[in-house]
Amino acid sequence: MSSKIHAESPLNREPSLSHLTSSFITEDGYERNHSTLPPASQLNARTHRVCVDGLTRNPLSLSIANLRSDFPQHEVVCALQCAGNRRHDMRTVIREVQGIDWSDGAVMNCRWRGPLLKDVLEKAGLADLGPEAHVAFASFQVECQEDSYYGASIPLSRAMGPDKEVVLALERNGKPLSVRHGYPVRVITPGLAGARAVKWLDRITVQKEESPNYYMQRDYKALPPQAVDSKSAEAYWGVTPPVQEMPVNSVIASPRTGDTVKRDSDGKVACHGYAVPSGDGGPVVRVELSTNGGRTWTEAEFEHHDEEGKWTWKFWKARVAMPPGKSRTIFSKATDASGSTQPAIPPWNLRGVCYNGYGEARDLTVQ
Repeated sequence: MSSKIHAESPLNREPSLSHLTSSFITEDGYERNHSTLPPASQLNARTHRVCVDGLTRNPLSLSIANLRSDFPQHEVVCALQCAGNRRHDMRTVIREVQGIDWSDGAVMNCRWRGPLLKDVLEKAGLADLGPEAHVAFASFQVECQEDSYYGASIPLSRAMGPDKEVVLALERNGKPLSVRHGYPVRVITPGLAGARAVKWLDRITVQKEESPNYYMQRDYKALPPQAVDSKSAEAYWGVTPPVQEMPVNSVIASPRTGDTVKRDSDGKVACHGYAVPSGDGGPVVRVELSTNGGRTWTEAEFEHHDEEGKWTWKFWKARVAMPPGKSRTIFSKATDASGSTQPAIPPWNLRGVCYNGYGEARDLTVQ
């Protein structure tokens, strides 16, 4: 299967867009790592335990069997995406950024199953906490590039929201997790950046503040445009909030930039792609295409799937009128149920996260 490997160690790869969009439920999903993979021999579902501690009345030590049998099992279908998805576009459309040159395949739409985090925390018994409280996740299985472990956190209110569907996933697409995708248990946080979906989960801690981990405090932040390099960024890491919710977005899977395309008998070009909603704003309700720089738009048609919902991506298709010639461009623009719409160009940030400018296919030769 076709994929782009950005780095071998740690492994960072994304499938080709044609392969990725060939199925509504993703089997071959992107892989984002800040460490080597834990050896399979190190991970054992029979002996692994998840510690639940911090500001709880009844700290827990849960086996995988406990997670399966002691709580109702919940299934959620959602699009999980790297905060750096489409970083290449920010780099080329606006200006240079730092970080792996992710194209638009760092997203996967999967079926995840396991107990709700809410149920686990209720069993642990929560102390009376204020609105700033967080639930921190940690994996100590392998040392990371910039920290001794990988950690992240989400607001406690998000974790406890009955409609937020945060899951401690034991299965992906009806099968036990693979090591690459977090075996034996992984946090899944619908609507939030993949950086918060901690793999190989060891500990859940209820606390008054965000995780202190490097990847919460010194990465995955949309720094203000005044942070133009690593030196100037130092003034902003401590005052810029971490990325949590992802923005509404769309991508043109075909045609791709640089393609030669043929018009049909009506003078139209066929195109298709995917769209994802913002954080809590799903589902996507509209995708539009423009062939004249955004002056006018044509609404796309959705391909409907039984498992689509608030958190999932949507596949769309359209036929757009285009004159023959070279250097033609198609833009796509998605809108979700909350009214969030893609901007033409979002603000630039040094780390190149959360890029959601118009989806694009540039430099097309139209015959």
